[in-house]
Parts: sequence; structure tokens; C-alpha cells
Amino acid sequence: MTFQDFNFEPELLEGLLSMGFKQPTPIQEQAIPIILNNNDIIACAQTGTGKTAAYLLPIISKIIKSKSETVDTLIIAPTRELAIQIDEAIQGFSYFAPVSALAIYGGNDGASFEQEKKALMHGANIIIATPGRLISHLNMGYVKFGHIKHLILDEADRMLDMGFNEDITKIISFLPKHRQSLLFSATMPNKIRELAKKILHNPEQINIALSKPAEGVTQGAYVVYDNQKIGLLKSVLQENHKESVLIFSGTKERVKEMERELRKANINAAAIHSDLEQDKRNDVLREFKSRKINVLVATDILSRGIDIDSIGLVINFDVPRDAEDYIHRVGRTARAESTGVALTFVNPDDQYKFKKIEDLIGNEINKLPIPTQLGTGPEYNPEKNKRIFTRGSHGGKKRR
Repeated sequence: MTFQDFNFEPELLEGLLSMGFKQPTPIQEQAIPIILNNNDIIACAQTGTGKTAAYLLPIISKIIKSKSETVDTLIIAPTRELAIQIDEAIQGFSYFAPVSALAIYGGNDGASFEQEKKALMHGANIIIATPGRLISHLNMGYVKFGHIKHLILDEADRMLDMGFNEDITKIISFLPKHRQSLLFSATMPNKIRELAKKILHNPEQINIALSKPAEGVTQGAYVVYDNQKIGLLKSVLQENHKESVLIFSGTKERVKEMERELRKANINAAAIHSDLEQDKRNDVLREFKSRKINVLVATDILSRGIDIDSIGLVINFDVPRDAEDYIHRVGRTARAESTGVALTFVNPDDQYKFKKIEDLIGNEINKLPIPTQLGTGPEYNPEKNKRIFTRGSHGGKKRR
């Protein structure tokens, strides 16, 4: 099955093609037809199964088709980090489509609150909100949710654990009774089932287990400071100069910087990122497949589109945003029952995020010593760095 089988709107398919999305994950295969058929869903699915795209893609396709100019969809998420992540995913999927979105979450300044107010009054197509922040707007009296067609609760179990039950009930009281509601939760305790009975109408149920990296992948991590990463990367590549190597980073700016630094070190490297035209991307991939280039540096957004066998080494220059990204990256090596190595560079800010990935895949990843010439790395203490992970602040963005 491919994404074309869902009969998405052409603008959405173009966005998926540019991001390298080809085949849906199991939850996407199951959920997308149900959502397109306007049925409610209760889904047990962890981060790492592709659940965000499972609900965003059919919703975006519906918005494109309806040419909606009002607030069409409300997504409620427990944390600002998840709200930001969902907003960024929408921006990627709807790159070629006239779909607008705004993330609403606490901790911003007055200017951000005013921007959120305008979006709520005048209509971004999709609002992603944390419960407390949205309640603040609702209490002001100017929020009009009369045209909402879709309600999505993401990580519902976590929201209830954080004490948002009453807030969710209050938010739902502002919504039309006739709407499509989708509830996603990593676990399905009784309190989630009770919530589902209140807000869902004859829901279809989905239960998806998390995939794991292939057994043939040897995983390792280096705990480093940011200023040690380039030196470590050069050292690792010099030791593995005969391998085909894929390097992933979170931003195109860092990808471009790595390409420059590696070429200065006479390492045969090329970069692939969203600033490259599709023809140029194809040329780079062909050269990598034919071994004219043995080191390829890529951004997260394109990681799924790289379908190449016989890659001996995958390097995560940055800790992936979530376990799904990690599993997709690591899955580029040890394919077809072969073996491979996956290495991750973990800075102090990303330690808690990395520990969450370890917890999710059910394995502690071996921490490797960094080369002595690079000096001493930081202590690995993810709980100490938990506050850094949970504190983050990003500005909400609205796109048209």
C-alpha cells in the first residue's frame, strides 16, 4: 500500500512526495480510511508508531477539499513540546496547500497571546492547544468554535494523569455536538474508556504495538558537548572510511555546515535537504547508491525517503525528536537481514529525550568513550537534564 491509495488531495500528495513519505505505517493504514469515512476512533498507540501523521493527513486532505476558511480542527495536547511538534508536522505536510495552523501553549509573552487571540477570532484552520492555555482564551469570551468539525485528543492518558480532565470537559462544552472525535492514548486504563464514552460516538478501535530496530543493528551513543561533535564525527568517519554512511541532523543549517566541514577534511560527503531542488536530491541519492559519494548528510524531514540497502553506519548527529524518527533513521542500516551500526551523539540538553527513546525501545543503549584528543565529555544524567527538556520555548507559527 502507498499513500496514493488513500486518494488524498493532490497538494497533500505533493507534500508527502517532497518529504519522502511512500508507504504508510500500520496505524496509518488502519486509521486513515476510518477518519476519511468520518467515523470516530479510539486508538491505543505509542509515540513511534506514526500516529501524528495518521490523524493529520486525512484531516489536512479534508480541509483542502472543503476549502475551509474557519477553525475546522482542534487538537488538544498535554505539553507545549507535543503541540510544537504537531504544528511543525502540519507545516511540512501542508507545504503546498493553503492550510493554516497555530500552536497555542503557555509560557509565551503578551504578543504571542495577542497572536493566538487573532487566530482564534479570525480562523486558522487547525488549532493545536494545551488545555490550560486554551481555557485562558475561552474564559475571555471571544473564542468561537461553532464551525469545528474535528476534535483530536493526543496522548489522552497523559493529559488525565496531569489533571486536565475537568479542562477537557470544559473545552468540549464549547464545541458542536455533531463533530468527528479522535482519541489517541499510549495506554487504555478505565479512566480513558470513561472519557471515550463521554466524547466519542460509536468509535472504531485500533491497537498498535511499537516497532523496534532490527536485531542486526549494533547501537551506541557518545555523550558529548556540542563543540565536540564535529571533531567526533570526523574521527568516526576516518575509522569507517570504507562504509556507506548516513548522517542525520535536525536542521538544514547544521546539515550544510557538516557538509562544508567534512569536505574541508577531504571526506567524500554530500548533503540532501529541503533547499535542494528535487532533481538535485535525486542526483545526490544516485551518486550515494553508486558509491561515488560514501557519506550522505540529511535532515529529519527527508529520512523516510532514503531507501538504500547496504548502508553500514547511521549517525544521529542530533538526538531524534522522538522514537519514531530514531527507529526510521536506525532502520536505514541492517536491512535484508544484514548487520549495521547506529551511533547517536547526545549533548546535555538532549539526555532526557534520549532516555525516553531508550525506555520506548526497551533497551539501554551502550555509551561509548569519546576519543581522548577531544577532551572529557559531560556526565550522563538524564534526570538532571529533565527540566531542560520540559522547559523549552518556541513561538507558535501561523501559515497560510
